[in-house]
Amino acid sequence: MSVPMLKIGAVLSTMAMVTNWMSQTLPSLVGLNGTTISRGGTSERIALYPSPEEGWQIYSSAQDADGKCICTVVAPAQNMCNRDPRSRQLRQLMEKVTAPRSKEMLNRLRGPDGSMRHLNSHIELKDKVNQLLPLLPVLEQYKADAKMILRLREEVRNLSLVLMAIQEEMGAYDYEELRQRVLLLETRLHSCMQKLGCGKLTGVSNPITVRASGSRFGSWMTDTMIPSSDNRVWSMDGYFKGRRVLEYRTMNDFMKGQNFVQHLLPHPWAGTGHVVYNGSLYYNKYQSNIIIKYHFRSRSVLVQRSLSGAGYNNTFPYSWGGSSDIDLMADENGLWAVYTTIPNAGNIVISRLEPQSLEVLQTWDTGFPKRSAGESFMICGTLYVTNSHLAGAKIYFAYYTNTSSYEYTDIPFHNQYSHISMMDYNPRERVLYTWNNGHQVLYNVTLFQVIKTSGD
Repeated sequence: MSVPMLKIGAVLSTMAMVTNWMSQTLPSLVGLNGTTISRGGTSERIALYPSPEEGWQIYSSAQDADGKCICTVVAPAQNMCNRDPRSRQLRQLMEKVTAPRSKEMLNRLRGPDGSMRHLNSHIELKDKVNQLLPLLPVLEQYKADAKMILRLREEVRNLSLVLMAIQEEMGAYDYEELRQRVLLLETRLHSCMQKLGCGKLTGVSNPITVRASGSRFGSWMTDTMIPSSDNRVWSMDGYFKGRRVLEYRTMNDFMKGQNFVQHLLPHPWAGTGHVVYNGSLYYNKYQSNIIIKYHFRSRSVLVQRSLSGAGYNNTFPYSWGGSSDIDLMADENGLWAVYTTIPNAGNIVISRLEPQSLEVLQTWDTGFPKRSAGESFMICGTLYVTNSHLAGAKIYFAYYTNTSSYEYTDIPFHNQYSHISMMDYNPRERVLYTWNNGHQVLYNVTLFQVIKTSGD
């Protein structure tokens, strides 16, 4: 049978108590009343001879170098001494010996006032350290970012040196000289454009969205007069009873919605078929077939004239409606009006107008029903008509005023926003201006041209 070995340590101050107790108790533990304990020297030896059947043995009691009393006891297995009173006595001895040491350890954890603040502080500190551990990867990222910032700072410094070198090189040119060179190039460009003869429309580019503004219907334009250095842009939101015209200084200002002035027209407009020609706005007066010429700089009406027999107020509009009965436009050959009369049975009529007096110079009947047209525009005296204002529209019909003839065409273009309420050609820029469902969009055009030489 195996027996457990118990080692019990106590401080020297308790040694006398333990020795006295052992002299009285240990003999009874082993059943040997003749056991004696001597206290001479630095150690004490107890010679005990237990009964073999009881299993109790006490080998020695000694004092170590630190003054602690060390006793060695061999007790029987637990199942043999459950009811043995000596087991209870041994347990009491162990409690008396170990209690002072436990109390000493507890006092070390207590503060001067006897509280457990030291222990609590230790626990709090450990919790804070655990909270900081997840921040270690963030710290590493900050280190990497700091290195990147240093590299970027070096690149910026190098770029600054390059820009300084460019600035020094540009300083060799006089500003006024550069401006004169730009003006000369512009003059040559306009001269080249003038040599480009009129041609036949063969293609339309992909749409270029300049801005998204206003309502679903409206019109916008630049001056169509050739030549012209006027870079202003005008915008007219809505298709009936409107009077407010916004004038932007440049196309860039229009794109940003800044640097504009407002013109309040004396008479409201109808439709979206307005045009700016040589500094004046030409538009259809609301609920009438009267054409008004409004001069922007003087902010006054210069002339107004009725377009005889022309339908108005949605009598013969384009397919999308919107009081688009009278459509004014300009091209390389001058100012035009596209409309319909009752005698022409709703077919599109083209009239060339005199810009100063608005007198009709000549008229053509195209034979194409206006309600079947989505929009129309003039290029080099030819009227081009779309078959719809919705997605999938294409340029379907062309009428040539120089020969009074027509043909059906098949020129596709991308109707990006699916509802065109205005489409006009600008001969100075050779682009199409459109108002498409609240978006102001441009299209470049491709013309089959004959170039004039200086001897022509």
